Amino acid sequence: MNAINTAAGATEWRIRMSDGSSAILPPESSLVTRIYISIKSFFKNIILIFWRFLEKAWIIGMNEPRKVIHCIKVGIALSVVSLFYYMKPLYEGVGGTAMWAVLTVVVVFEYTVGATLYKCLNRAAGTFLAGFLAIGIHWIANQSGKRFEPIIMGASIFILASVATFSRFIPAVKARFDYGAMIFILTFTLVSISGYRVENLLNMAHERVSTIIIGASLCVITSILIFPIWAGEELHKLVISNLEKQAESLDCCVAEYFSDSEDTTTNTKKMLAYKCVLNSKASEETMANFARWEPAHGHFNFQHPWKYYLKISALMRSCACCIEALTSCINQKDQASEVLRKQLNNTCQQLSSSTSEILKELAMNMKTMRKSSRIDILIQEKNSAIQELETQLKQVSGLLIVPKGAKNEEKPVVTTGNVIPMVEIIPAATFASLVIEIAVRIEGVVDAVEELSKMAKFKIEDAEMIKQSKPDIKIIN
Repeated sequence: MNAINTAAGATEWRIRMSDGSSAILPPESSLVTRIYISIKSFFKNIILIFWRFLEKAWIIGMNEPRKVIHCIKVGIALSVVSLFYYMKPLYEGVGGTAMWAVLTVVVVFEYTVGATLYKCLNRAAGTFLAGFLAIGIHWIANQSGKRFEPIIMGASIFILASVATFSRFIPAVKARFDYGAMIFILTFTLVSISGYRVENLLNMAHERVSTIIIGASLCVITSILIFPIWAGEELHKLVISNLEKQAESLDCCVAEYFSDSEDTTTNTKKMLAYKCVLNSKASEETMANFARWEPAHGHFNFQHPWKYYLKISALMRSCACCIEALTSCINQKDQASEVLRKQLNNTCQQLSSSTSEILKELAMNMKTMRKSSRIDILIQEKNSAIQELETQLKQVSGLLIVPKGAKNEEKPVVTTGNVIPMVEIIPAATFASLVIEIAVRIEGVVDAVEELSKMAKFKIEDAEMIKQSKPDIKIIN
């Protein structure tokens, strides 16, 4: 390393490289420069993170504009209810408790109409019942004298809060009135404790109940009148989508198993579509619970049989479990006999095609809310394909060689002609058996949709629609 004096008087350091050349060694930056670079990179990272967040938010808003609409609806409801706090006549009219209306809007406004109604009605019922009981117990405690008043109030809080909390563990109560039970505990405790020091308890309870009713009513009106999002309609669309995805997944699995290509990445997304059926149980139960609270809308009456959607989904999940087993067979298709795969190819694909057609027809029936006469024809085709495939599986036993390892381990198993070892038959026979099992379980889905059509009073498909659905067959001489 050499030091060379430049014309400016500064010292320039050079370092000799391995090839004989020299390079200038840059001077070490000062403390101020390093601090400046650190601060600059820090703010640059913050801006980059914020920009990525905006990009993701924009993508979500473009893909699901209804979420943006929901946000605007919440803003409208809060802006209107805040007028009770900003405008003096309205503020005095509710006795200075306008903040309870604002809090009600923040707490109960949900994405769907059913969820909003569920929370509004539970909050109103829980508040009214708790306030009524608190006022009654407060009057009894006052009549008992100053000595027993705190004892009665404390005992009532302990008993009612414990009973209400226990009721939240009961499945029927938890499914429909869990939020109301929680509001009951909160309101009863607040009114009982504050009533011990407040003289005019009845007026205070009246003002709070009034403001809560105002906030809840505003939420319901905004949710129903401005681009309503119905939980029942969302459940209806979800079940239809799951039927279509399961049909697509079944077709892709069977086609992939019998294809000669070793690349399984092409149809991976379609094959794994059955996972949407397996993972939608929680959302379906939530939507069905909220849909019960919704008024009549569109094709759905107030007493629409939403529980049958859960039954259909449960039966679909049993079929999806078999499809999941099919996907594991695809990874082991090389272990199956090539001769046997070719022999079962047409029959298995015919069975899976007829089964997927049934699922698609059921999805179309639910989408149009009409009964189709094609279902009976498709079921007959499916049953014929099942019998044909079962016959072929029985014939497989004639091609079987049982290994003789138990008697003579030194003699290897030799295949001659069309005779196939057992280890090569089992994978293909297992796959064919799973296809048959799926086809059999589909009949349960058909029965469940039939029950739904009776309860929901689906219209019968007229002759013109049946004629349009049938393909035109031209005879060429």
